[in-house]
Amino acid sequence: MTFPYKEVVLGLSWTIFGFEQYLAYRQHVRLADPSLGVPALLRTEITDEEHAKSKAYGRDKSTFEFAANLFGQVITTATLVFDWMPLYWSWAASVLLHYGMNGEREILQSIAFVIISSAISTAVDIPFGMYKQFVIEERYGFNKMDIPLFMSDKFKTFILTSVIAAPVVAAMLQIIKWGGDNFFFYVWMFMLVFQITMILLYPTVIAPMFNKFTPLEEGKLKTMIGELAARVHFPLTKVFVIDGSKRSSHSNAYFTGLFKDKRIVLFDTLLQQMTNHEICAVLAHELGHWSSSHIFRTLMLSQIQLFSIFYTFSHFVKSLPMYRAFGFETEPVLIGLVLFTYLNQPMDSIFSFLMHYVSRVHEFQADAYAKKLGYGEDLKSGLIKLNKKNLGNLIPDSWYSAYHYSHPPVVERLEAIGKTE
Repeated sequence: MTFPYKEVVLGLSWTIFGFEQYLAYRQHVRLADPSLGVPALLRTEITDEEHAKSKAYGRDKSTFEFAANLFGQVITTATLVFDWMPLYWSWAASVLLHYGMNGEREILQSIAFVIISSAISTAVDIPFGMYKQFVIEERYGFNKMDIPLFMSDKFKTFILTSVIAAPVVAAMLQIIKWGGDNFFFYVWMFMLVFQITMILLYPTVIAPMFNKFTPLEEGKLKTMIGELAARVHFPLTKVFVIDGSKRSSHSNAYFTGLFKDKRIVLFDTLLQQMTNHEICAVLAHELGHWSSSHIFRTLMLSQIQLFSIFYTFSHFVKSLPMYRAFGFETEPVLIGLVLFTYLNQPMDSIFSFLMHYVSRVHEFQADAYAKKLGYGEDLKSGLIKLNKKNLGNLIPDSWYSAYHYSHPPVVERLEAIGKTE
């Protein structure tokens, strides 16, 4: 009896979708509960009106996500049930034929397939993205974009993704053909090199395509940041201010770079919302991630997942029933990988849950590091300001946050910082 690949994939997909929507429903119910007021820890910092606004913002986002996720699930189901992927694959062959490329050209056809799929996905996502940006974010005063900038970002992202994907797909498929039964090891090594390359290129090549990076002007804040970096021996080379305000009033700060070339990036909105000491406290938290090698640990954990994916895929890549179940008469390697990702959904969900747990642990550790440097009070006031300005949810559902949140809820972070005092 042939294994029912399509039925299993559809069953797994809808089971995971149902579970995640149940968690979203729990979150939505809490946001709609009028009895859940401002947590006791924050009653002197956040008014009932501010809390009500953050709950309304959360409900609006939740309602939108219900609709967007359901639409996405229906599209995925239709793609599988009606064999749309073979259709895209044939379109890719037609594109090659149009340009005079006849015969078996699996790598070029795979690249064309990726670009076609990406174009369709981008087009489908645009209406939802516009509604979220120009209705929900606008309603709560966060949106700073206009339609030309929104469409420009979409176009740049599509072009950039296609330009990067083409050589990566070509190299990956060539390695799989060359690597034989042990291709999973060589592909994993290639993807590791690719990821490190992207980490190096992102701050200097990719990010400037979307935002303007201006060196932080000389002054007290830059001096304080330099002193903080020197104090913990952080190899700081440059401090930039990014024009995040041209898209949103949300704020953030982060550091980039590997080895001895570290850069700190501050959103211009952060400079407007916080004091110098609070900004340094936020950066001390970020330096906590560096000091504890959190980025390296996360990268290593992601490599375990990536290796396991390619290793398991090596046992499915030649499975003729799998290809036939989804309407393919040939066995293109890239298609096999796409189909395998559908089969691997439960493991992806479990790993995502575990990574979110690890990330929350890292956040607590980074907060404790900032506290150890003497920034406990400034970090607490900074976190409260960030939460207020971003209309963060003060009363998340425990199941929802455990499954989805990469950062602990702000109340838990404030309590943890207080315990270190």
